[in-house]
Parts: sequence; C-alpha cells; structure tokens
Amino acid sequence: MRIGELARRAGTTTRALRFYETQGLLTARRLENGYREYGEEDVRLVGEILSLQAAGLSLDDTRPFVACLRAGHEAGDDCADSVEVYERKLAEVDACLARLEAVRAGLVTKLTEAMARRPDPCRVTRSIPLEES
Repeated sequence: MRIGELARRAGTTTRALRFYETQGLLTARRLENGYREYGEEDVRLVGEILSLQAAGLSLDDTRPFVACLRAGHEAGDDCADSVEVYERKLAEVDACLARLEAVRAGLVTKLTEAMARRPDPCRVTRSIPLEES
C-alpha cells in the first residue's frame, strides 16, 4: 500500500509517517518510480506507536516496542526492553504525582490559613449595579 493508504488506515498523517521514517521507526520499500510501499505489518507498527504515544510515551520511548514487533513478537511489549520503558515511565509519573500532591497540600494549607483570618467569610466584597426600570 502507498503512504496515503497507510496514513488513512493507521489514523495518522503522511507527514507523521515520513517523520517516523526519518527517525528509523518505519521503513518503506521503494518502488521503481520512487513511491513508498508499505505492508500490513506497517499498519500494526504505526498503530503501536500511536497507542504508546497516547499513553504518554515519547516517540523515542517507542523504539523498543517497534524493535520487539519487528523481531516477530506478537505484541510490542513482549520484550524485556519494552517492559523496562513501562517501569521507567511509571516511576516518572509517580514522581510527578508526588510533587503535585506536595504542591496541593501546600495550597490547601495556605487557603485554610487565609480563610481562618477572614472576619466574615460570607461578606460580599463587590456590589452589583441594579438595572434601572
């Protein structure tokens, strides 16, 4: 199939496919006329890349998954290198969540302190003009 058909079937753009090719993630066979030619396995490979990116992995993170599929494995995460990417990415997300929880706790503390200093928390601080009849 040609690049436009692959893009349509995989749910991406021809520009993205060309980029994947420059990054070494996708390899096109070239016809005599110079057109790129792809096979069914490329639809699956591009689908894997898109799925992993949607899950939060960078394009570079997808490399072990692509290599695993190219090696003939049923799934891109059947290989140890792919599982290591999951573990590393999960550790990064956990660290980020911990930082966010600390920020949230600090904000809750500040808000609680601010509300405790207010003499009348139900006070209206801004007047709304009434419409004239």
